[in-house]
Amino acid sequence: MAAFCQNCGNALHPSARFCTGCGGVVPMATAIPGRPLLRPHVGRVIGGVCMALAQSNGWDVAVVRILAVVGFFCSSGLVGVAYVAAWIGIPEEMAPYPGPYPGAYPPQM
Repeated sequence: MAAFCQNCGNALHPSARFCTGCGGVVPMATAIPGRPLLRPHVGRVIGGVCMALAQSNGWDVAVVRILAVVGFFCSSGLVGVAYVAAWIGIPEEMAPYPGPYPGAYPPQM
C-alpha cells in the first residue's frame, strides 16, 4: 500500500524520507505508548507485527525485531507461528490517503 505526500499528493515508496515531487519531509511513525495495537502501512518490513508491538508499548522497533529473530531460532519456530497468528489477528490501520488539495474546489460565493 502506497503512502502519499501530505504537501503535493505524490505516491511515495514506503521507505521514502523525502517526497520526489516537492522535496518535502515525509513524517515517520513515532512510538506513542498506549497507542492501540494496529499494523501500520509505513515503515513495516514483512507484516508490521514487530512495529505494531513496538509502537503500542513505546519500545524501539529494532530491539523488537532482533528479539523476534532470536526467539524464532531459539524456540524452534514457535515465535514464527505466533508471528503469523499476530499477522492475521492484529488489524491494519487505515490507509494514509491525501486530503483535498488547496484550491481544488472553487470558492463558494
